Amino acid sequence: MPLLQAATAVRENAYAPYSRFKVGAAIRSASGAIYAGCNVENVAYPEGTCAEAGAIAAMVAAGETAIAEVLVIADSPSPVPPCGGCRQKIAEFAPQDARVTLCTTEGVSRTMTVADLLPGVFSAAHMDRA
Repeated sequence: MPLLQAATAVRENAYAPYSRFKVGAAIRSASGAIYAGCNVENVAYPEGTCAEAGAIAAMVAAGETAIAEVLVIADSPSPVPPCGGCRQKIAEFAPQDARVTLCTTEGVSRTMTVADLLPGVFSAAHMDRA
C-alpha cells in the first residue's frame, strides 16, 4: 500500500527528541499524488507540528487542496487518531466520506471516515452569513 509505505518511511524522519513519539502521515490527494509528513517537536511544546499538518502543508504547497484518503502511523499499542486540530485540518480538505486509516508499527489498523473522525464538523457553510 503506497500510503502505508510513505507514512512508515517519513515517520523515521520525525523530530521527536522530547516525547520520543514519532508519527508519520500520508495523504492521497484527489489527483492520486501522495504527500507525507512527520511530527516536528519544539522545546516549546505548543509550537510543534503534527504529522498530519505536515502532510497537508506539503499537499497545499504542491498546489492541491483536495484530500481523497489519509493514513497515520505511530508506535503505539493501539491506532492513534489525529489530535482535534488535525481532525479539523483534515476536514477542511477532505469530503466527509474520505477514508482515514490509523495504524500501529506492529500492523494493527483501524479504518474510518472523516465524518467518523470529526462528527459535527465546523465548516465554511457555518459562515455563509458572514
